Amino acid sequence: MIHSDWGDWLPRAIAGADPNGVAVRYLGCNGFVLADGDTVLFVDPYLGTGDPPRTIRMIPVPFDPADLTAADAVLATHEHTDHVHGPSQAPILAGTGAEFYAPDASLDVVREEGWTDGWDVGEDQFAAVSEGDAVEVGRFTIHVESAHDPDAEHPVSYVVEHPAGTFFHGGDARPSEAFERVGREYGIDLGALAFGSVGTIPDKETGEPTRTRWYSDENGIVEAAGQLRLDRLLPTHWDMWKGLTADPTALYGHAASFPHPERLEIVEIGDRIAL
Repeated sequence: MIHSDWGDWLPRAIAGADPNGVAVRYLGCNGFVLADGDTVLFVDPYLGTGDPPRTIRMIPVPFDPADLTAADAVLATHEHTDHVHGPSQAPILAGTGAEFYAPDASLDVVREEGWTDGWDVGEDQFAAVSEGDAVEVGRFTIHVESAHDPDAEHPVSYVVEHPAGTFFHGGDARPSEAFERVGREYGIDLGALAFGSVGTIPDKETGEPTRTRWYSDENGIVEAAGQLRLDRLLPTHWDMWKGLTADPTALYGHAASFPHPERLEIVEIGDRIAL
């Protein structure tokens, strides 16, 4: 059961969104919702509290997924718990009839967690995607692209095109040749990339404190933004896990001498910006 101290104001805001273009709202961690007044897309919404004491959530849970009344699709970038999570995402599918698009390793988690048994979700709501695929949802065209995440089994990234602009979600991926190719092939207006510090996290098997890097640091995220040729860079994930949080305003200095990103978008959980 998900509980949110924020009540249902955010689901109501999502359902009532009627932007001039596309409204992009940050859900904390690596989650987003994109809405154009007709279609609502979620990417990696995560409403869990982690697995204390190993992973400890440092930000509010912004909504109860059972309160959502509007969603057309939910996209997952890779199989990790904070990107594929039954209690967060299955109620969205059950309450709205949305489709869930994800690579094969992510759908393996769905089956292991028994989403169709635990929630009113049908097998026909799940669609496997892989690199090179394109999916049409309303006026959105979602391109599935490669991603380099050394901690994931099968990560992908998404290029979401809309008449109002192009949004990129890299999951937890780091700089790579895959990003260079994406940067050559698309003109990306706004790109979301995971950013965080190196920290000491208990090992999953032994519990021993272990030096851990899950996301790009200041130099890595600016390198990735350059490979992608981003107009605007929106850093994510810096707010989430105790021991791996970071200050996104530090990126102003790191990005200042590079042609990309042209601008930083520093947002907090619940904030809305325009595509």
